[in-house]
Amino acid sequence: MMTNKMKTYNTNIKLVAFVALFFVAMGMNAQIDRSKQPKAGPAPKITLEEPGEFELKNGLKVLVVENHKLPRVSYSLRIDNKPIVEGNIAGVTSVLGSMLGNGTTSIPKDAFNEEIDYLGANFNLGFSGGFASCLSKYSERILELMADAVINPLLTEEEFEKEKVKLIESLKNNEKNPDAIAGRVGSALSYGTQNAYGEFTTEETINNIKFSDIKSYRSTYMNPSNSYLVVVGDVDFKTVEKQVKKYFSNWTRDVSIDAPITPPNPNVPYTQINFVDVPGATQSNISITNNVDLKMKDEDYHAALIANEILGGGGEGYLFRNLREEHGYTYGAYSSLSANRYGISRFNATAKVRNAVTDSAVVEALKEIKRINAEPVSAETLRDVKAKYTGNFVMALERPQTIANYALNIKLNDLPEDFYTTYLQKINDVTIEDVTRVAKKYMKPDNARIVIIGNGSDVLENLEKTKIPIKYFDKYANATEKPNYDIEMPSDITPNKVLQAYIDAIGGREKLDNVNSVLIMAEAELQPGMMMNLEMKKTSKNQLMQEITAMGTSVQKQVLDGNAGYKVQQGQRSEMTEDEITKAQRQSSPFPEVNYLSQGVTLDKIEDVDGEKAYKVKVSDELTAYYSVDTGLKVKEDRSSEMGSTSIFYSDYKEVAGIRFPFKISQTAGPRKFDFIVKEIKVNEGVEDADFD
Repeated sequence: MMTNKMKTYNTNIKLVAFVALFFVAMGMNAQIDRSKQPKAGPAPKITLEEPGEFELKNGLKVLVVENHKLPRVSYSLRIDNKPIVEGNIAGVTSVLGSMLGNGTTSIPKDAFNEEIDYLGANFNLGFSGGFASCLSKYSERILELMADAVINPLLTEEEFEKEKVKLIESLKNNEKNPDAIAGRVGSALSYGTQNAYGEFTTEETINNIKFSDIKSYRSTYMNPSNSYLVVVGDVDFKTVEKQVKKYFSNWTRDVSIDAPITPPNPNVPYTQINFVDVPGATQSNISITNNVDLKMKDEDYHAALIANEILGGGGEGYLFRNLREEHGYTYGAYSSLSANRYGISRFNATAKVRNAVTDSAVVEALKEIKRINAEPVSAETLRDVKAKYTGNFVMALERPQTIANYALNIKLNDLPEDFYTTYLQKINDVTIEDVTRVAKKYMKPDNARIVIIGNGSDVLENLEKTKIPIKYFDKYANATEKPNYDIEMPSDITPNKVLQAYIDAIGGREKLDNVNSVLIMAEAELQPGMMMNLEMKKTSKNQLMQEITAMGTSVQKQVLDGNAGYKVQQGQRSEMTEDEITKAQRQSSPFPEVNYLSQGVTLDKIEDVDGEKAYKVKVSDELTAYYSVDTGLKVKEDRSSEMGSTSIFYSDYKEVAGIRFPFKISQTAGPRKFDFIVKEIKVNEGVEDADFD
């Protein structure tokens, strides 16, 4: 059935909405009784243009929003499947998605991509849909290419094997990534691994995937009968209708599989810590979570949005103000409360904190969740959050894509037709009592999993003092025993013996004393096809120059010459502080361990570093070094500063001028880890005093 619902968009909404927002935000100068919630003013009146609609015989539903302000058009394809449990071939949709959009059965991959580039278009296609945009004069050709890629994808066994290898490499790169571990374990424990939202991909499941699975999933799930195409821009409805019929009518309408949705795990009966040990982690990834059944069509939806914003929606939220502003535990603390049309979603409060304050951060975060459950929010805070939502909603209406997305949301989530025209009124109607009510319903501190990914040897002792029960899991959400950190240390070992073992392992004191300078050149892949370069120069005269460049541009530079130094970041130069000079001097020697021998370092314990036992030596409050028990070689350093913490890993030692140097230097940067591969090392050459000017 075809309909063409093109209604006039009431442009007066902007004026009305902003006037309303102005008066909400003014606060008034008159005396106000803040013990009482102010009476809500009228919400801005919203009138939305309805997209033109039609449907093909194969079931593809099309929404068209005409906007002739710019000569551009975009096509958004949504393939709307229910959550799919992939089981022992988990990862099959990822592999299939990565193969799509790279050619068709009639256009080779290179020719396809070259034409997209030639037309100046954007195009991507995956398992759940795709997106294309271009100048309107090329719109028909882009639509034709999109249809061809969807209906006749180029799927070859050679490309299949390449994408499997890429996915396995990605998993290996994220194996020790705390964010990746937190996402995997948190979802698996909350939803269960038999649920589509809780299962995860492993190297084993990827290796189980066969090429026949790719073809089967493509024909079964990429189906026009449950798909939507949204067209926005400088187009004519009748023309679009004609073109879509021409290019998409051959998309075969298969019978969709309507498999039942596995229910998620129930919430835990009591507050508990679910701990995953990541030896060597310099910070803890904390997630306080419980499952919720919240849909956009529920009466609670708008109040839930407001409650979450008050707790952890941004810099003004309870969590942020407590954990960052008041205590300085973290750079940010936030919460999310998502809606899902299948009733499977979570409340989640998150923060990344220093090891030393992990227990305190947990206690304070729980306190704020309990606070919004029990303590009425202030009228001022509620007013400000409503004003924020009003402003964001009105600004979003400037984008034609928003109108199309709203129309699609109404269909996908079974929303009433007036959902968005009454949106601001429902936000405006949320009361203080509503906030408390939905917080109690959806934010459950007494039934929360506190998932912590961190270094157990540093944080568990204090976590146990919170008296919150702790259960232990591995990186794949399997229950395990409490880690044993009591590795017996030899009775005669001392810090200086550890340092001397390192010096002997790399060449001996006599050889090191003959080194006046060292030049190191290394590179790391920032992203596919983009490299970072590291140049480091050190001398025995308290001189250091270290610079990182990317695409020929200096990203960061640090220079020390004796008792003075400076740093340059993003083109901005600043002189080093006295404290920064002291830290740089500590690292300026070609072999700092020689100086450590006389600096009074302390030996902490033996700790696991990537499966290798290592002596943990505390050099200063900001620097801890780890030396292999077996080889004596340095395997890691932890460095902290006001900007945060980072870890540097050393491996692949090779001999240069009779001295062993690490040829792989891996550095963490937030959740990422960059592997710098050393390309050249020069000893006593290539360094001049002018390098440190």
